[in-house]
Amino acid sequence: MSGQLPDVQADRPDVSVGLNRVGVTGVEKLVTIERPTKRPIVLMAEFEVFVDLPGWRKGADMSRNMEVIDETLEAAVSESVSRVEDVCGEAAERLLEKHDYTSRAEVRMEAEYVTREQTPVSERPTQSTADIVASATATDEGTREEIGARVTGMTVCPCSQGMSDSRARDTLSDLGVDGDVIEDFLDAVPQAGHSQRGHATLTVESGGSPDVHLHDLIEAARDSMSARIYNLAKRPDEDHMTLEAHSDAKFVEDCVRALAEGVVERFPDLPDDAVVTMKQTNEESIHQHDAHAERIVEMGTLREEVTGD
Repeated sequence: MSGQLPDVQADRPDVSVGLNRVGVTGVEKLVTIERPTKRPIVLMAEFEVFVDLPGWRKGADMSRNMEVIDETLEAAVSESVSRVEDVCGEAAERLLEKHDYTSRAEVRMEAEYVTREQTPVSERPTQSTADIVASATATDEGTREEIGARVTGMTVCPCSQGMSDSRARDTLSDLGVDGDVIEDFLDAVPQAGHSQRGHATLTVESGGSPDVHLHDLIEAARDSMSARIYNLAKRPDEDHMTLEAHSDAKFVEDCVRALAEGVVERFPDLPDDAVVTMKQTNEESIHQHDAHAERIVEMGTLREEVTGD
């Protein structure tokens, strides 16, 4: 046997078709986020790493490529950072340098992120979880980075609530209650509607690191639904959440539009070419299917639509 094994990966494939993404998924690494006045946050992050593959090359050489990817990620996460998207950006740029056949390198990362808060009425300490979503794409033209979060909340169906409202109005009228009293009562006591567990995703992508803070993205996403939910809830907290949700019933489409409004209000300094991704999925409680809506748009266009310009 020859002392040097043949490099089959570099052969020309039988079908000369290029591939957009070739790489690995499910790579787990520890990422440390520095905080100026607090102890650092350590995340167990899961990475996806891809390069593009030209049509003249058979494979990306997974064993050698995984070694390069592991070295690249280790170098990117070896030091504490203040922005997780910068980890993705550094790794993508290193991959682009190390692969002479590729024109595009992409690194995506997800991790569970925990924040501390208080319950809304009983004011008990509790925690809230969100999924961090970060990515970066490096090309010869530069690197674009993305940061965002996926959070869980509660929504109430306006259509279902409208039917309950109509039934209550008819029932009170049949009981002889004055019309003005009925309207005052229904304004004060929102009627039942079927509730849903909602999942809001909000990300911002720009050239370099987006000028946004992860906490602000999480807050904007949590505020877009009918009500926030909490890991701990005493009965007064449960009553508060139920009333809050039914006082602000929203379709899945309404949640995405609330996200849009929140982004414009919270991030006035984002450049017009920043790309905002807004998604909402509601787990239906009275159907076997789920409801979904989304919008991907540049910030300049979003500002024009929200402000009505």
